[in-house]
Amino acid sequence: MAGKPILHYFDGRGRMESIRWLLAAAGVEFEEKFLKTREDLEKLRKDGSLMFQQVPMVEIDGMKLVQTRAILNYIAAKYNLYGKDIKEKALIDMYSEGVADLNEIILQYPFLPPGDKDESLTQIKEKSRNCYFPGFEKVLKSHGEDYLVGNRLSKADVLLTELLYHTEELDSSILANFPLLKALRTRVSNLPTVKKFLQPGSQRKPFEDEKFVEELKKSFG
Repeated sequence: MAGKPILHYFDGRGRMESIRWLLAAAGVEFEEKFLKTREDLEKLRKDGSLMFQQVPMVEIDGMKLVQTRAILNYIAAKYNLYGKDIKEKALIDMYSEGVADLNEIILQYPFLPPGDKDESLTQIKEKSRNCYFPGFEKVLKSHGEDYLVGNRLSKADVLLTELLYHTEELDSSILANFPLLKALRTRVSNLPTVKKFLQPGSQRKPFEDEKFVEELKKSFG
């Protein structure tokens, strides 16, 4: 029996959080090895574990995978979260890439200088309300099914649900005009595996506040 996947990253959300969400949704237990100092990162670099000298890195099925999207795609394919055929896979990828575009701005937000945060938050809200959320709402309305593709859970649903939680942390009213997205979030959140992940004490990571950012800079600066 293969061992649990091992996730190598710092003890925060960053680019690993989507991987944690997808593994949790698939019901896969995983271990985490946190990088606490620059020396920890250098050790992985020197032993050849990081193909491009950066994390996230996931040990799974005898491989040391890097690059977030490659890791997510492998997990999705392995645990049947990637559609039933090439057309569904293309749609799942398209929706996941849209999520990733908006998520990129949200990932950077906690690490911005205080003077740049208001402008970034405005951008996040505008792009959410005027571009990305209307697009996903339209998809759900067009077919009237429970999930984005093929009426069954996929990588895209999980990553979108994660994104919805993160945007709501920045603006609690951001989903007010998107009832189908709210329903999707609730539906995915009530899946037993995801419900467990959303409970206190899970491996889900909190929002990166100023204290966390300062400590990270001290450790890796």
